[in-house]
Parts: sequence; structure tokens; C-alpha cells
Amino acid sequence: MDKYTILLVDDEEEVIQAIMKKIDWNSLGFSVIGYACNGVKAFEMVEEFQPDVIMTDIKMPYMDGLELSNRVKAEFPAAKILFFTGFDEFEYAKEAVHLEAEEYILKPINSAELTNIFTQLKRKLDQEINEKRNVEILQKYYLESLPLIQADFYAALIEGRILKEEIPKYLSDYQLSFPGPFFSCLVIHTSSCQVPDHMNLLLLSTSVQKQANERLAGKWQAKCFSYLGNTILIAQLQNETQISDLTDDCDRFCKYARRMIGAVVTIGIGQSCQSILELSHSYQSAREAVSYRVIYGSSRAINMKEMAPQKISGSGSTNDAELSGLLKMVRFGSEEEVAEAADRYLSHASFSNKSLQQYHIDMMELVSALYRFSANHDILTDDFSGDIRMLYSKLLDMDPEALREWLIENCILFRKTMIRARNSSTKSFVSKAEEYVHNNYGDEQLSLDCICEVLGVSNSYFSTIFKKETGSSFISYLTDYRMDQAANLLIETDEKSYLIAKKVGYTDPNYFSYVFKRKFGVSPSKYRTEHTNSEN
Repeated sequence: MDKYTILLVDDEEEVIQAIMKKIDWNSLGFSVIGYACNGVKAFEMVEEFQPDVIMTDIKMPYMDGLELSNRVKAEFPAAKILFFTGFDEFEYAKEAVHLEAEEYILKPINSAELTNIFTQLKRKLDQEINEKRNVEILQKYYLESLPLIQADFYAALIEGRILKEEIPKYLSDYQLSFPGPFFSCLVIHTSSCQVPDHMNLLLLSTSVQKQANERLAGKWQAKCFSYLGNTILIAQLQNETQISDLTDDCDRFCKYARRMIGAVVTIGIGQSCQSILELSHSYQSAREAVSYRVIYGSSRAINMKEMAPQKISGSGSTNDAELSGLLKMVRFGSEEEVAEAADRYLSHASFSNKSLQQYHIDMMELVSALYRFSANHDILTDDFSGDIRMLYSKLLDMDPEALREWLIENCILFRKTMIRARNSSTKSFVSKAEEYVHNNYGDEQLSLDCICEVLGVSNSYFSTIFKKETGSSFISYLTDYRMDQAANLLIETDEKSYLIAKKVGYTDPNYFSYVFKRKFGVSPSKYRTEHTNSEN
């Protein structure tokens, strides 16, 4: 274990220096990360460094040791608190048992006593860590035994053998969750007739399952297991429309398996459902889909819900999934990925093999999809700010290569416009926060929580964005702005320091003076004297 960290807190710096010199901290297994002269500064350091031990005086300005201990225990319950104090406060401190302090030490501090205390504290910290690690080891052994039990449960689900009232207990006992809210069962079938010479079917199926678990299960939060010679995945979807993305991923996986490990894989995509109790129906439809490999071919994903309309009408567009994939790359991919997705779409559409009528229909679908996308994302370009009929006519006059160049150029332009909009949104976000500070810095309640509530964002997201854009934390920015306003008021007005403190958001004039001196190096009164005299 690395050395445990200590923060020393006392308003008398000579006391702190004496403690640091009296004890051989290194040999005791501790490291002093710093010290603070009051509770406010100490709590700031606790938030930043999260020390293992805080050794604090009780009577201090701005925030005493008891209040500091209360706040530390509320937000950092694992931290150990030690009080050291004068005789007149000793009994009072010992009465504060609810603070769960490790020790109460009477000043003046004896080095032998302090060494003994920290030796015992080191043993306690070591013991807590060892106990935690032992629990983690037991948890690891337990988790290693779960997969087989979980697989049995999954098999029972797709067979329809689980009762509704049994579900909560199974999920709890087997540490499972199915957030869904939609589900789809996948049947991954590996051909037994087309096995590479260097591999038997069992090894090949095992390899396919391993690859499916790595390449599909994570993205779709899928439960993966073997059943009746096939690999089964129970995929979880955010909405029913994701079934197209799932089908595309499975189709890519089939081609990957053929190319990389020589396996001829067909994946049946079951109908989506909203309850794991309905997975038996999804499994049956997935099995049916796999059986259609003799008609539609192997090494592909088959979704019967998509195939059914074609079977009935004998026509219709098959480009939706590829077009959705292209627009997804516009939102999230690189320029290279956008170009690749455009090529996939055009290749999948197979325009040259269709009738003129079907080609016109495909062009109408493409133009409509791009217009909807530009409108939904407030993208204005020359091609997408005019009459849709004129753009449609323009595309009908393009040869295949010209169409490709136009599609890639506009998709990349969409992508760049969206990136600029995101960056502009982030800067506007920070500007709103700064503007709010400028208008409300005198509000003593103004805080990180307050600004996040106003903007409607989380503390962690706001803090990350604000620091990235400004180079400082929000609290530092607020404090600096308040101090700058206070400095101006000291020079430009004759108001008392305590009134100026209140105007810039500080109800405690002593704490205001402390913060002001920390920034400018002098007290408010001296700052006023120096700058007033220099002007005269």
C-alpha cells in the first residue's frame, strides 16, 4: 500500500510546523500533503486532494474544526478525523461523539504519544483495506460461478418456462438486469457443411461465439449463451427502430466471420418485444428467420420483419438501413467514415440494376431523407435551402460518379456544420454562466449548484466544460470576479469595507477580508490606501 495522506489544520502555523518536524511521517507510513490555517481552506483542500486523515484544531476562524468534521464526514465518510486542541475545549470536543473522530489529542502535543496514535491508525487503515480486498476476492469467485447458472436461466426464458412472479428473485439471485426497454433474440447459426480444413465444427462454433460476444454483445448489452448447437444473443434496444441498426451490425458480423475465421454464419433476427417474458416468441421468429437462409443465402443477417413486405409486394426499397447508417456517420463519424458510408449506400442501392421508375423512387427517398436531416439539425446550405423539386431534378441529371461526389460533399458539409454548432453551443453555454455571474455576483447564495440549476445541467458536466473553456473552475472564476468588483468599489467609493463585502456576496466581513488578501496580498483597507494615494 502507498503512504496514507494527511492534511494538517490549525490557525497557528507554528503548531503545524512543530508537528511536521516532531514526527518521522515517512517511517510511520504517512505523507503530509499540506496544511491549512482555517476550516474553509481546509475543506477546499479536502475536496481537491481527498486525504485519508485530517488532523484539525477545533477553534479556528471562518469554519471551526467541528463544522469542518461534519462536512468532511458528510461528503467523504471514509476520511479519518483527529482533533488536537487546548485543555479548555478538550471535554467539549470529547462530547461530540457523533463526529466519529478517531482521537482527541490535548495540546501541547507529545511526539511519543502522536507516534503511538498514528501507528495504531496505520494498522486500522491497513486492516480496512485488507478486509475490502478479501471481499473483492470472494466476489470474484462468486462472479466466476455465475455464467453457467445465468445461461440456464436464459435458456428457460426463451423456452417460456419462467413465470412472471419468479422474475424478480431470479434477477436478484443471478445479479442480472434487463433495462431494455425493448428486446430481440438473435440466433447465430454456424454452417456444419462448410468448415475450414484446419478446424472442427465445435472449435469453429466456439470461435464464432467468442467473436459475437466481443463484437455484438457489448454494444447491444446482449446476454450471450449456447443453446441447441447455436449461439443465442438476447439484445436490448432503446426503441423499436433500432432493430434496423441491429440487423446491419449482425450482417457485418456475418461477413467478418467469413473473412476472418472462415465460418459461414447466418443470423436470424427475432421480433422485438417489451418484456423478457415474451422472448420465447422472439426466439421462435429468429429460428424461422435462420431457416430462410436456403432462400436468401448464408453469411448474412435475416430479419423476417423486413423480408415480409418484399415477399408480399415483390418490390420496395431496401436502402433504409444503409441510408440510416450514412446519416449516423454524418452525426458521429469521421470524414473518411462518411465517405465509406456513402459508398455503401450507393452500392447497396444498386441503382444501375433497377428500372428507371425504381431509380426515381430511390432518388425521391434520398432527397427527402437529406431534407429532413438538414431541417432537424438547422443546417442551411445552397442545395437544401431552396425548392426540393429543383434539387430532385438536379440529381436526376447526374451520372453515377457525379452523384457520388455530390452526396459525399454534402454529407461532409452537414458534418462540419454540426460540429461548428456543437462548439458554438458549448461557448454559448459558458457565456451564459459568465453573464449570470456578472448580473448576480452580489447574491450570497450563488454557487456551483445554483448556476447548474439555472442552466439545467449536471455539476460534473458543467465543471468540465467551464474549466475547459475558461481555464479555471467556476468557484475560482466567481471569487475572482467578486474580488475585482470589490477592488473597484474600494477605489471608486468611500463605502465601508463590510458594506462592500455584502455588495459582492459576502455576509462575513472577516472572511471577505481573508479572501481579498489572498488574492491581492493586502487587506481591503490597505489596498484602498495604496491605490488612493497613488492616484493622488
